[in-house]
Formats: sequence, structure tokens, C-alpha cells
Amino acid sequence: MKPFQKFLLAPVVAGLASPLAASAGELNLSDVNRYARSSSAAQVTSISQFSDVRPTDWAYQALSNLIERYGCVAGYPNGTYKGGQAMTRYEAAALLNACLDRISEVTDELKKLMAEFEKELAVLRGRVDGLEAKVGELEATQFSTTTKLQGDTVFVLGAPAFGGSQDAPSQASGAGRNANRYAATNRENWGATTFNYDVRLNLNTSFTGKDLLYTRLRAGNFANSAFSGQPYNLMALDRAYSTNGENDVLGIDRLYYRFPIGSSFTALIGAKARNTEFLAIRPSFYDAGLLDVFALHGAPATYNKATGAMGGLMWKQKVKKGNPYFAISTSYVAPNGDNGNPNEGGLFNDASRASFTTQIGLAAPQWALTAAWRYGQCDDNMTRRGTQFARQRLDCAYDDGGSAYSNNFAVTAAWQPVTTGWIPSISLGWGISSINQADFDVDQAYGSPNNITQTQSWSVGLQWKDAFAKGNSLGMAVGQPTFVTALENNDGFDGPNDGNYAWEWWYRFQVTDNISITPALFYLSRPNGQYTANGETNNVFGGLIQTQFKF
Repeated sequence: MKPFQKFLLAPVVAGLASPLAASAGELNLSDVNRYARSSSAAQVTSISQFSDVRPTDWAYQALSNLIERYGCVAGYPNGTYKGGQAMTRYEAAALLNACLDRISEVTDELKKLMAEFEKELAVLRGRVDGLEAKVGELEATQFSTTTKLQGDTVFVLGAPAFGGSQDAPSQASGAGRNANRYAATNRENWGATTFNYDVRLNLNTSFTGKDLLYTRLRAGNFANSAFSGQPYNLMALDRAYSTNGENDVLGIDRLYYRFPIGSSFTALIGAKARNTEFLAIRPSFYDAGLLDVFALHGAPATYNKATGAMGGLMWKQKVKKGNPYFAISTSYVAPNGDNGNPNEGGLFNDASRASFTTQIGLAAPQWALTAAWRYGQCDDNMTRRGTQFARQRLDCAYDDGGSAYSNNFAVTAAWQPVTTGWIPSISLGWGISSINQADFDVDQAYGSPNNITQTQSWSVGLQWKDAFAKGNSLGMAVGQPTFVTALENNDGFDGPNDGNYAWEWWYRFQVTDNISITPALFYLSRPNGQYTANGETNNVFGGLIQTQFKF
């Protein structure tokens, strides 16, 4: 009988029935972990703990002695020993190494075993010592035991080209502040090629493994770029950031705490959170990350990215993985929630500029159906993206003291194929808003009250995954950003003529798991909408290359 069989440093039942074939230069840590566990959960103290070892086995007594005398045998979590399966030399060396630490007398058999596995033991101990040193170094220098740092940086190189016969109106906004509305802006002032950046640093902190304290630091230099929405807001990119209109300033962009309540509910509370980031169901499979209007699911007035002091609650139906489920979420966001002057801000008052957003839907891995409603207080940003005319602000400071508010609704449907190929995912969205602005004149330039009472919007997004090469994506989207469809008084108008269209086309090269390059084109027709004078035209054609680095 071989010395190794005598000492039983193997799966004792039939460990040496198969060749020990691993080379000394290859260390399979999974093999080592199987036989070198020293945790109390895996350690056994009696052979009776092994469900697959019987008294009739030839090595039963020897294995029993090894367990009870030396205590260096670890089993599997399911209570088995699996002695009948083949083993590698490193598995044998790992078990030998574990037992050597517990044996004081070195017998001839042990000397032979140590000589037999000399190379494996040297490699095993050397690599384990190296790993322990690295772990010790990481523990001494780690950022936090509860916080992980993630981030990404986006570079944007591009430029717009303007067409048509009409300049853009000025960016002066809001009812009662329209004196400059029709002052022309020279569009060519925004036609230069620019190179901008947007960087995010995410601190994800968990105290229980199920909660999340989310802190996001952000900086960018898009304040003077056409891609921040100048002179037309529809030109703005989803990743076009500056801190309160200032470039290269690092600031807190998100700060909230998200935690479970029971098994089906999730709550969120934070000093700086966004309503579209706390939805029960993501309404779309389209994820270009280019024009901001196409990140709003066809309903910029409902999914308006209201950001501020926020509280929310979400419920999701518990089902088996892959099955359809119902879900609902609701949130309150007050952009002026940090202001202590009750005439200018605070929570749950007329100056909060608050949004109440509720979404309900049914979803599965391949599809999603949702409906959402947002109530917007006066002085809120009535719609995230739309024509210059449709983006009137609901002003609280009007003469007759009436109430201004909006009710905004969205319906979306999304589907994606099970396997990638020539069939794209399809994401559809439509929004409609009912608006009350009392009798305040939002269009003084026409000399009569013409309050906006209704707007609409829609979009279609197509995306092909693994297009032409695995990991790459191809996509396009088309739609009408928010445009006015009804006015309280049509004096001076033949009716709303606010229609417009937006397109984007792009292809994402996934260079590595962490780097992607996305060349894209976009086109905007009539971004002035109603403000496009009779007989005049205006449009924008642009191109850009967006590079993203994730870390």
C-alpha cells in the first residue's frame, strides 16, 4: 500500500484510484478551497457527520481515526465527503498541509508524503502567504468596509449646424417674463466644435447588505456648450453637466438612503434625489444616453427628472424569477425643499415647486407596460424637454392670485427579443398634460391671453444588441418632444402650430468591458415650434462622438 493511502490524505474511499495529474505550476484555488477549509461550518468532528461514508467502506476506520485524532478533515456543506471522486495533486497537498499543522510526530510515512508533494506544498504555501500579505495590505489601506466607489467619465466631441431662416428666440422663460422672449439669438454663436466632459463618482454604502446610502459626486464643463441646450433646449444631452451653470466644479449630485420594508416594499428618503430614479418599472429598453429628450420615455412632462428633497415608497409583487410581476411606486420631490423661506421654498407648501409622481405597471424580462401620473405645482418646470413655446413655466406670481398646476400622464410599452439578432427592442411612449394657469397671460407678445391648456408628446426607440459584433449596439429614435395642442384663448392664432420632430441615430463600439465609443447624429425640425414665424423655417443637424470610461 502506498504511503499516501496509509495516511489517507485524499478522498479516502477511492482518492488514489485515479491519477494525480495536476502540475506544480498550476494552482487551482477552487480545488484548494474544497479540501483546505478551516471554518467551523465545514469542519467535522465525527465520521458520522458524513452521509456518504459507511462502516463497510475499506477506509472507514482509518478516516475515523484521522478525524477524531487530528481534526484536519473538512467536508462539503451538504454533509458529504465525496470520497469516490478523483482528486488532483493540489487537493492532496492542501489536505496534507492542513494536517501537518496538527501533527507533532513526523513519521517515515509523513516524510515520504512531504517529499512526494514537496513542489505542491511550496507553491501552495508561497501563494497563500502572498495572498495573506495582499489581503492584509488591502485591509490596512481600504477606503471603507461598507462603501464601494464606482464611477464613469464621458467625453463628448461634436458640433451642431443650424439651418432655416429664423434665429432662435432668447432663453428668457416663464409667464410674465416674456419681454425678451422674441429677442433673436444668433444661432451661429453656438455652432463651434466643442470637447466636453462629465464625470460621476458614486459612493455606494450598505450597512445590512440590502440597503443603500447613495452619494454621487459630479462635475462637468458643459455650461457654455451647445449640448447643454443652447440655443434650443432640445439639443441638450443626457450627459451634459455643469454645477449651477459653472464649469469644473465638483458638487453633490445625489444623496439619499434606500432601504427595504418587509419583503415587498422599498422606501427612499433623501436630501437630493430624482423622481425618475425611483420608478417601480423602467419604462423603456432604449438606453442610448445621448439626447436628453429620448431618455424621458416619450413623456417629458411626466418623467421630468424633478430633483430635490424627496421621499418615496415602492411595492413589487413577489414572483419566481422570470415570471411577470405587478409593481407600483410613488414619490414626492421638492426642488426648493432646502430653502427655509416659506415664500421661496420648504416642503409641502406653494413654493416647494414640488412634483408628485406615481407609476404602476406590469413587467417581465422581455416586456414592460406602464402608466404614470405626475402632479406639478406652480413654478415647477412644466416639461423637461419641448418646443420653446411649450416650455412655459407655471408661474406662482400672477396678478389675480389664482392657482397654477399641471396633471401629466404617460403610457409606455416596451418589448425586446429573447435572443439578439436582426430584430430590435421596441420602446414606445406617449404623454399628455392638462394645465391650469388661471388667467395669467403667458403670451403677451400677441396682446391677448393665450394660456396653454394641453400639451402632448411621443417617441419610438429601436435598439439592436450585438449589432455586427458581440457587445456592440445600434439604435435610433424618433418622436415629437412636448408640443402645445390646446390654448385657453386662440385670439391671434389660427390654433396651436407647435409641431416639431426629433431624431437620433448611433452605434456603440464596446472596445472593452469598461470603454465604449459612440458616434451619433441627430436632427431637430422646428425646435421653435409655435414661435416659428409664418414663411420661416428653422432646424438643427448635429454630430458627436461620445466616449465612456467605467471604473
